[in-house]
Order: sequence, then C-alpha cells, then structure tokens
Amino acid sequence: MEASLHPATIARLLIPPRALEGCLYAYLWRDLSAAAAQGFELSQAQCQSWFPATPLCGLSWSLSGRVRRLGPSGEPGDWLPAGVLGGPRGGPHRFQSTPDGRAFMAAIRPEALQAMTGLDIGALKDRLVPLSEIGDPDWHALDAAMQAARDEHEARRTLEVFLLPRWRAVRERVLADDHVPHGYAGWMQRLALRAIAAGHGRSVRQAERRIKQWSGQSLRALRLVSRAEAAFQDVRRLDEDEGAVIWSALAQEHGYADQAHLCRETRRLSGFSPEELRRRVAADEAFWAYRVWV
Repeated sequence: MEASLHPATIARLLIPPRALEGCLYAYLWRDLSAAAAQGFELSQAQCQSWFPATPLCGLSWSLSGRVRRLGPSGEPGDWLPAGVLGGPRGGPHRFQSTPDGRAFMAAIRPEALQAMTGLDIGALKDRLVPLSEIGDPDWHALDAAMQAARDEHEARRTLEVFLLPRWRAVRERVLADDHVPHGYAGWMQRLALRAIAAGHGRSVRQAERRIKQWSGQSLRALRLVSRAEAAFQDVRRLDEDEGAVIWSALAQEHGYADQAHLCRETRRLSGFSPEELRRRVAADEAFWAYRVWV
C-alpha cells in the first residue's frame, strides 16, 4: 500500500492544561521530518493527512515544511500560509505536506474563539484563513512567535501564555460553572443548555440561533457529528479488543435508522464507508489523526 504505516513518523495527541478547559479541546503534533532524519523517504500518499468533519475550530502552524489542501479528487491547491485558522468542517478535508513537515495544531471550541475574538464562526465554516485576517495585532504577534517556535514544547508554551489571560477574561461568560464535559456529546448538551438559559426569550428557535452564532452550525449538524464520534469510538474499542464489528447492531445502538443510514452518514462526514474507514485508520499513514484522536 502506497500510504502504509511508517515507523518513523510522529503523531501525538496532547491534552491542554486545566486552566484552558472549555477553551482548548486538544493539541495535535505531526512530524514527518523525523523519517527523513533517519534516512527514510516518504511517498506522497504518506505525506497526506485526512481529517473528518468536526464542530471544532482549529489553529495550525507549520514549524517547518509547507502544507496545501487537496481537492475531492486529490487535485492540489495553493500552498497555505504557515499559520492558519480553520472553522468547523461539515465534511472531510485532505492535506498534503512536504516530507520535512512539522505541524502544531490546536483544536479550539468555537464559542471560546468567538468570545475571545468576536469572529463570525459561521463565516469560517469549511474555510481556512490566514491568522492575519484576525484584526488584532496581538494575534499577528502570536502567529510570528508560533512560526518561530523550535518544537512542539515551545509552541505549546507560547500558545498557552497567549491564551490564558484572554480565556480568563471571558470564561465566566462562556461557562456557567466549572464542569467541562468531555466528548462532542457532552459539549453539545452544555452548549444547548447555555443557549436556552441565555438572556430573554427562551424559545426553541431563539436557542438554536444562539447555538449557530456560537458554534457556526445548527444543533442538528452538531448532533450528527456527535453520534458519528460515539460510533467511531465503539469501532476503535472493538478493534483494540479484537472484537467483531456488526454494523447493523452498531447502527441500531447509536440511533441510526438502519445500516444504510450509518453508511451514508459516515461517508458524508469522512468520505468513506464504515468498513473502508476502519481499514484505512488501521493501515493507512494518512489517517494518523483518527488513530491518535481516540
């Protein structure tokens, strides 16, 4: 397989500090240069990265190398700036890195980003924009400092020093209490409760407007991604335990109408059927983000 797993690449999921709970969801670190340093040559397919739909926003910096987005059929787009902001994604995205690529990524909750920057999250949906489009010179300075970071540890410290005072200034407005739910399902429920309780006028329609303002997506779209995440986690657990995946039973357990419904939703969110996605996550280098996320 052209994109088979490579022993020398590095992919890590890192947990943010408690002080940034409710703001940052996770860090991702990807290092392809480690393979070149050991004398390995990666194929173009092994330098790709597949990401599914997500309700989260993303901050991403290339510390070395370059990255470009690939189209639905693999057609290459322009090289991206070293520092980019991505909005929530309604479908899968694929990227191509140069073999010397090292990237630090932070998954950030959209309502936290909106509170700290005033950005229109809905306008960011399915977009990647240079960090220079945030009209605050402090964020431009952060972008320069992150690009100058020597490794994932320095990048992490730089981002946390920047975000901590800004998050403290808005935290009480975003979080009603100290409970920070884990997983998409808990986060979505908390967002809905906050929308119902916010301000005057507590109709369902007004609550849904608030949810879309804070997250950039409808409550229905958030529920679809939440259900898909739960189903994917069950598949990964079964794989780790060497258990058999019965797709019809999995569909029923997670509230899909039937197995065909599960297949349609999985393909819409990831680009693949459930079984093909399962196979690629297990054996394809480009699906490293799926492997570290669960």
